Amino acid sequence: MDRLRHEGLGMTSQRTRNRLIQRLREEGISNEEVLDVMASTPRHLLLDEALAIRAYEDTALPIGYGQTISQPYIVARMTELLLSRAKSLHRVLEVGTGSGYQTAILSRLVEQLYSVERVQPLLEKARKCLTELGHHNIEYKLSNGGFGWPEKGPYDAILAAAAPAVVPDELRQQLAPNGVLVIPVGSEQQYLTMVTRRQDSDQFDVEKLEAVRFVPLLSGVVR
Repeated sequence: MDRLRHEGLGMTSQRTRNRLIQRLREEGISNEEVLDVMASTPRHLLLDEALAIRAYEDTALPIGYGQTISQPYIVARMTELLLSRAKSLHRVLEVGTGSGYQTAILSRLVEQLYSVERVQPLLEKARKCLTELGHHNIEYKLSNGGFGWPEKGPYDAILAAAAPAVVPDELRQQLAPNGVLVIPVGSEQQYLTMVTRRQDSDQFDVEKLEAVRFVPLLSGVVR
């Protein structure tokens, strides 16, 4: 990976990243651990070079195949929620590797991360980039994300970066006792939703938090 591109110049510089972090603080993100990780994560390396100049805008950007790299505020918000509610972060599942941006943030904050993606070219590109950046606590799988990765569960926390119409029961059942799922839910109108398993029972508490806009959670894989 080109050294200058890695370090960032101009619109991809550390100063530009710091302006984004200040904006996230102003928008209500308060977890300093999350903000520190985001400040040191090179989002521009996870985008096509043509879009790298926009990497530190607080906006979602296209990554191909009808997918987007999530808006930094949403990445920070979902990660902050996960850290504030999960009792443990030993085993965490991410649904929707995408560009690898959310993956990179989570990787620095959890012990072991499992990430599933349904679009093979996106998965391979993200895996290559994240490995080069030194993220070695991640296992990847090409899979229909709504089904999760039951063989590696149960999970202390699950984060989903695509919106189903309703919370998939398969994901709820992969939560460990007191496990937490953060997921956008809805079709016409989506809401960021938190699902918490009550101890080791089949009862779940559901909180609808705020309106969001994500790509839909689709079935099948794209090779």
